[in-house]
Amino acid sequence: MAIYDPTKRPADSFDTHTHLNDEAFWHDVAAYWARAREYRVVEMNVVGYDTIGNQRAIEIAHEFEGVNAIVGWQPGESGDFKPEDIATLREQLADPAVVGVGEMGLDYYWEENPTPDVQKAVFKQQLDLAREFHKPVTIHTREATADTYDVLKDANVAEFGGVMHSFTGTADEAKQFLDLGMYISFSGIATFKNAKDVHETLQSVPLDRLLVETDAPYLAPTPMRGKQNEPMFVRYTIANIAEQLGMSYNDLAAITTENAHRLWHLDK
Repeated sequence: MAIYDPTKRPADSFDTHTHLNDEAFWHDVAAYWARAREYRVVEMNVVGYDTIGNQRAIEIAHEFEGVNAIVGWQPGESGDFKPEDIATLREQLADPAVVGVGEMGLDYYWEENPTPDVQKAVFKQQLDLAREFHKPVTIHTREATADTYDVLKDANVAEFGGVMHSFTGTADEAKQFLDLGMYISFSGIATFKNAKDVHETLQSVPLDRLLVETDAPYLAPTPMRGKQNEPMFVRYTIANIAEQLGMSYNDLAAITTENAHRLWHLDK
């Protein structure tokens, strides 16, 4: 399966969830951005997760072409969330470079994470902001699918939309979120040979709700598994998913880019 053929220009692609704001990249963001563009990964969302991550996401979006910022508080950081952070997010969401709210959600996997009640409270406050600014949400959920669904349903998330990021749930769970109006994004996990449940879920997602991401520096796709992930590796995920779906690389890259533009209200 050809990933990159220098004699044939691949379609432009969109990494919808990356963390160039992470310490792993912060020393040389420009180099990672340039490498991505060399492989026609020409658009990306840099996603925040706390005070520092959010500010860095905005700085990167202001400096580099094709980069958008998403700002929010991930569930593992919700214990540090303070009332004044709502005011900060409100200011940041007024910035044209900020296209969405997140990543937010619920994560019951890590015992050291804040209690479910704390996570839910911060989650709901961010959903209120998304409704206020009419910006889509980026949802992180781990071992909390039922509660995440309930919170999103109660918030009537279809009013502003969103994406289930790096989704690893079943096809039935995907349908539940699709019925709420959500998009489903797949990371490098979808390329792992042993991720049979994810492969089955992938087959069930309508093409017009499908997105791709790296979640860099995490979850590097096959054949880069075990290495530090980066935005240019999204091409491997696109190629693998395209093969699973019986599509060409260029068709899937074009479809997922169009979907990203629709969800985040991006005008070409």
